[in-house]
Amino acid sequence: MDLTQVKCSALLMMFLLASVVDGARIGPVEKNTIYGGLLARRFLRLVESPETIIDYHNGPVMEGSNGTLPVYVIWYGEFNETDTAAVRDFFASFSPAADGSVTDVAKWWDVTTRFKDATGASVARYVTLVGERNDTYSLGKNLNNSNLEELVQSSLSAFPADPNAVYFVMTAADVQVEGFCMNSCASHFATVPSSTNELQLPYAWVGNAKDQCPGMCAWPFAQPPYMPAQADMPLPPNGNVGVDGMIVHIAYMLAGTATNPFNNAFYQGDAAAPLEAGTACVGSFGVGSYSGYPGELKKDVITGSKYNANGVNDRKFLLPALWDPDTRKCSPLAV
Repeated sequence: MDLTQVKCSALLMMFLLASVVDGARIGPVEKNTIYGGLLARRFLRLVESPETIIDYHNGPVMEGSNGTLPVYVIWYGEFNETDTAAVRDFFASFSPAADGSVTDVAKWWDVTTRFKDATGASVARYVTLVGERNDTYSLGKNLNNSNLEELVQSSLSAFPADPNAVYFVMTAADVQVEGFCMNSCASHFATVPSSTNELQLPYAWVGNAKDQCPGMCAWPFAQPPYMPAQADMPLPPNGNVGVDGMIVHIAYMLAGTATNPFNNAFYQGDAAAPLEAGTACVGSFGVGSYSGYPGELKKDVITGSKYNANGVNDRKFLLPALWDPDTRKCSPLAV
């Protein structure tokens, strides 16, 4: 594997009364991975951790094209229209409406625009889904990390090679991905330039955990296997544990990729196991969050589902807190 490839990774493990962040031992090539919601939260707060400070390492952020970050999605496996529509509406919620009003999703994203690199460029204010591609198991149902890059490479027959864009590989519930449910729920990477027209293309992978590990990768909508049973697990706002869990991780990866696309911009700690704008706050969705509790959330009076963000087409989403470089704290959406 070409060592110019950038991958970022964090294996999150919980010991007795405190959680520990440990880097994946994968040599000089790194990746950035998020595993579950609870595993990175301080357990019962009996052990206090140092203040989270995300440092700048002199690399670029993603300013997009004309202030907009293009997104291309590769749907790998079988997804139904109801599920893909929820993700499309999430991406559509970043742009202002015709009357100039903005959604809660856009307000959530505003935190990322406060990250500026050495050139003075800031993260793109808007995010737009500009292309989609369906792939029905061209590489089978068991993928490794190299296969994810292959899927991005093959998508360039339909998509442009755009270093200012983010390419998402979304894997269906019956697809196994290297490390999925063992040490990762989602990851972001960058392609080897020699394989993509001499351009380094940022891309991310997010898996549907509905059938494989919902308690790990779709929390807080599913019961984690290592926590006491809870009778009041929040209902997912779009009615699908797997897809609503995916949207949470799409949000994590989008924020992480935009602020640290090549693993040399904004992160805390070892580059082999960085904490980024989203993963520094993993498990926190509302004010007052702590281990096992996502924080104060809104409740849909009709469905009883929990959420914190309104989007287009009357959509509701649960979005994670982001680390705010102005306040230097995790900033959840206000309820």
